[in-house]
Amino acid sequence: MRQRFEALELELLSPLAVKAAQSKGRQYHEPPSENRTYFQRDRDRIVHAKAFRRLKQKTQVFVSASDHYRSRLTHTLEVAQVSRHLARLLRLNEDLCECIALAHDLGHTPFGHSGERELNRLMADYGGFEHNLQSRRIVDVLEKKYPGFPGLNLSFEVREGLIKHRASDPLETEVTEQKDMVLPFVSLEAQVCNLADEIAYNSHDLDDGLSSGLISASDLETNVTLWREARGAVSSQYQALSDSELYHLIHSFLISAFIDDVLVTTQQAILDSGVTALDTLQLQKKSLVRYSPEMARKNRELRQFLFKRFYQHHLIYRANIKGQGIIRGLFAAFLDDAKLLPESYQAKLGKADSQSRVVADYIAGMTDEYALQEYHTIYT
Repeated sequence: MRQRFEALELELLSPLAVKAAQSKGRQYHEPPSENRTYFQRDRDRIVHAKAFRRLKQKTQVFVSASDHYRSRLTHTLEVAQVSRHLARLLRLNEDLCECIALAHDLGHTPFGHSGERELNRLMADYGGFEHNLQSRRIVDVLEKKYPGFPGLNLSFEVREGLIKHRASDPLETEVTEQKDMVLPFVSLEAQVCNLADEIAYNSHDLDDGLSSGLISASDLETNVTLWREARGAVSSQYQALSDSELYHLIHSFLISAFIDDVLVTTQQAILDSGVTALDTLQLQKKSLVRYSPEMARKNRELRQFLFKRFYQHHLIYRANIKGQGIIRGLFAAFLDDAKLLPESYQAKLGKADSQSRVVADYIAGMTDEYALQEYHTIYT
């Protein structure tokens, strides 16, 4: 059955797609699965990882949010959905896109991007902290499921895709341009996941902001071109909608608009580049998966609105400051007295990793609630 799947990829996918049968393999040798390709097997390993399950209790934007707002897990699933859809439209490898999307936030700290910034600041003298690299560290080293090797032993293309994931921190700055990936081996699948991440959080953060009441439809109408276009398109098709119905349809319209734009723009960018094979793709100095200039401008406008009205809202800001304080307190306590760490983490001290890196691993793996519990256990 695996061979059948591999043959279908060779027959149906673009010459620029990564094929499972041509994967560069794994770090540690394993007999191939009889019924799954490399990437199908990788996907299953990611979904069954402890780090994946913990995403359900990690912040996206709202700390300790209600069930109606996105968590890091639901965000991940939305990124995977957008990634698979774009991959199918571009005739890329859907399984590889799904793997990268499902694993892209495994290394995220509790308390969202604000928690990541604080842990990075605390680790400044010890190599820093970045959730992309931590995701790679989790699948390479920290997950313990198999006796023959550390980590999940994922395929080269998935592991590289995690490092190439370079979506910006939406809470940190008003982004004015798309970031390109200019590192060694870069697949179109990794580029798709990078942009799918942005599509997902722009649209669902807008949705959550409206649902929470922290941003208003009237403010969006005045300041965001994409909102006006989406509202006009929806209103022309449907009459007498409730606010919740209108917002849902606008959310759906925006995702479709982003995907349609990326599809047309990327197809043209590939043609213009003259790239016809994976090896020549590596020579490109900027991502081929991109928005049109017009959509990029509208997207910047939306992101700047979300930054000012939503991410910097005083209620979000207060929750972020509280989360950063918890991480700061935990880091200081564990660095000062390693005996406060669980025995499994104490056992790692004095080996390949410094105490600071062991502490960062422990904190980054926490859910929001567990981090709060640990803080109260130590300080109250």
